[in-house]
Amino acid sequence: MAKHTYFVTGTDTGVGKTMASAAILEAAKAAGKRTLGMKPIASGCDQTPDGLRNEDALALQKAMTESLAYDLINPVTLEPAIAPHVAAAQAGKTITAQRLIGFCRGLQMRPADLMLVEGAGGWRVPLNDRETFAAVPRELEMPIILVVALKLGSINHAMLTAEAIRADGLRIAGWVANRPEQEPMSCERETLEYLLNHLGAPCLGVLPWVASGDPAELAVNLELQPLFEN
Repeated sequence: MAKHTYFVTGTDTGVGKTMASAAILEAAKAAGKRTLGMKPIASGCDQTPDGLRNEDALALQKAMTESLAYDLINPVTLEPAIAPHVAAAQAGKTITAQRLIGFCRGLQMRPADLMLVEGAGGWRVPLNDRETFAAVPRELEMPIILVVALKLGSINHAMLTAEAIRADGLRIAGWVANRPEQEPMSCERETLEYLLNHLGAPCLGVLPWVASGDPAELAVNLELQPLFEN
């Protein structure tokens, strides 16, 4: 059974959740840990000879140490690159939190030192008219890893997301700052200082922009000890 399982969310869509998740998996691998990763639902999938495939889920598959069939990593695949609940409705599918929870529990039964479950979009992304993705980590009582994009508005987005996570009764185990652009944001140092002093969780690292987009290259910027202390 996975010893440590975390749910990875972001302050918005496109903030680098997958890059941060893959980098964490690479850093854990370099430390000799057995790792698992999954993205229970993914929109924006491509048609391939093997079926629908999502580049984020494939990145997790490449970064983890354990060998898994793609369907275990990304059990719900949706082709349009739009909000999951809209993509599901267009495909005539119904997504429920309990279904995703079942997929997560199944993977948690496999042996590993670290397992990451990557969400979709931000904390309140809908699954259907009644549920948001937040229901999954709530039911499973998963600690959260928050990915913060270093860009204008990041302080407000980070603080509001952290507030919502804690209001749902969950703990933020750590957060990762990610530079989404080659050119650093204005006043980056001041932004980082504020978040370090006010987010109330350990910073696992600051990921620089890298031309290669290689998570293994980013992994050296991470300190994962807080993830293995509890």
